[in-house]
Parts: sequence; C-alpha cells; structure tokens
Amino acid sequence: MIFYLFIVVLLVAYFIAHRIFVQRKTFTGTAKLHGKTVIVTGGNTGIGKATAAAMAVRGARVILACRSKQRGEEAARELRMETGNESVIFMQLDLASQKNIRSFAENFLKAESRLDLLINNAALATPGRTEDGLGMILGVNHIGPFLLTNLLLERLKECAPSRVINVSSCGHDLGTIDFECINTHKRLTLGSSDGDLFRAYTHSKLCNVLFTHELAKRLEGTKVTCYSLHPGSVRSELGRDINEWHTRIIKAFISKLWATDPVSGAQTTLYCALQEDIEHLSGRYFSDSQLVQVKPEARDDGIAKKLWDVSEKLCGMI
Repeated sequence: MIFYLFIVVLLVAYFIAHRIFVQRKTFTGTAKLHGKTVIVTGGNTGIGKATAAAMAVRGARVILACRSKQRGEEAARELRMETGNESVIFMQLDLASQKNIRSFAENFLKAESRLDLLINNAALATPGRTEDGLGMILGVNHIGPFLLTNLLLERLKECAPSRVINVSSCGHDLGTIDFECINTHKRLTLGSSDGDLFRAYTHSKLCNVLFTHELAKRLEGTKVTCYSLHPGSVRSELGRDINEWHTRIIKAFISKLWATDPVSGAQTTLYCALQEDIEHLSGRYFSDSQLVQVKPEARDDGIAKKLWDVSEKLCGMI
C-alpha cells in the first residue's frame, strides 16, 4: 500500500513540475500580419518551423533563412500547403559563414522592401570552427545573429514599429562570459567533450541575453524593440551532434519526460513578436510568456557593452 501511495505521489509531483517547467502557455493574440515580412532563422525545423507556420497563418510574408537548400525548400513547400499562404519562401543562410551572412543580407535587401520581424531562432551545440575561425557555438549562436541583425537594422528602422526576437534559453543562467578565452581563442570555452559543448552553449545563450540588453539601448527612440526568451524544454535537433552513447540515452530519456513539442516551444517567441503594449520592456527577457528577471551578469551594462565591442571586432564591423 505504501509503495502504491509513493508511486501516486511521484506521478502527481511529475505532472505539477511538468506544468511549471515544461508546458508553455498558449499565445492567444489575434494580431494579423498581412503586408508584413518576417525572417525566421532555422525556420525549416523545430521551434523555428512552428514559429514560421504561426506567422504564415496570420498572413505574413515569411522568409525561412536556413543553411540547407533542400531542407529549407521542402519546409517552405510544406508550410505553403499547411497554411494556404503562398508567401513562404526559402533563402539560404549559413550563420557559420560571415561572407554568406553578408550575401544573405544583401540579397534580402535587394529583393524585399519590408522587414517587420527578425526572429533569431537558429542555434546549435556543435564542436569545431566556423569558416571564419570562430568556435562553432560562438559563431553560430551569437556572432552570426549579431552580424545579421546589424546588417538589417536600417530596414527594420524604416519599417518601424518592428521587433527583433532573440531565442535564448534558461541555460544562460549557468553561463558566463570569459573575454580572455574569446579574445585569445575565439571560443567561449576550451575542450570538446559533451560537457564542454554544454558549457559553451550556456555561455552563448548568455551572449544572446546581453546582446538584447545592449541592442535595446542603442535602439532607443527608433521604434524598433527587441526581446530575448526561453522557449522551454523542447524536443529539437539541437543535440544532433552529441556523439557519446550514454549522453544520447540520457537525452532520449529526458526528452520523453521533460520536453515539450515545438509548437508549444514557439509560444513565447510569438508572445514577444506579437503581443501588444510591451514596447516599454524592450531589452528584457521572457519565459512562458512572462517577464523574468535575469541574474546581475545578464543585465550588466558594462559586460553587455564590452561584449558588443568584441563582437564587432570578430565580425569585421570595425
């Protein structure tokens, strides 16, 4: 009898914890996006694809900015069929190549007259170096979105009110910024074990929050606002490059019990992109469609400014 009671208590505790930490509130806003243009990086899969679908349903012109031409075009076809919106298109973007990012921005600005929402969603946890010699996680998760955003800022200002959404993670709370490591090694951390990759990932997510914090300051008075967010624990392809067998088993087990689906994971992105009357919260961080206070390091003006300066150098802006 005691055993069965223990099992019941565990199940109740699990469902309560699942609701608090995993399940996401559904965004119920009714904003229409006809005549608006949205870029979603990594829009061919996971949270990015769910976000793109929601934007398409609302009538937006949606640009799926993805690395893989085959997967990007396939996702665009699927979304056009699912949503009935013929204005879902693929444009090739490789965040691991600054040359490609500049080419994407140039092509986009020539082809498209508007940009109302830039959703920096793509991220990875992969070892190795980018084409420009940066650690892959630093390059793709932070420097790539940093450069892309800056290259598109003037168009965002022209189309204001507009927004930049940076998909971060609650993992940023475990991150820190080691400027010596960045300046010396062009990486967020040394080593290539799964533990090192995880630490680099958390550091990159802190970069996202700090980037948003500093960007908001620089955008004051422009009617362009920006927000960072935690999407929840979501089943995605983020850990596809993890190699150690025991980590894969653990990851599979956790994803079954503690991860939600991409549609649920997209809800806070939708909130930050479409919720009315949050302009005064530009630069802030959200989770489960609610404002969340971040740790002091994540809102430190000095650290955010220094990270911006270092980022400019790493992507050749200065």
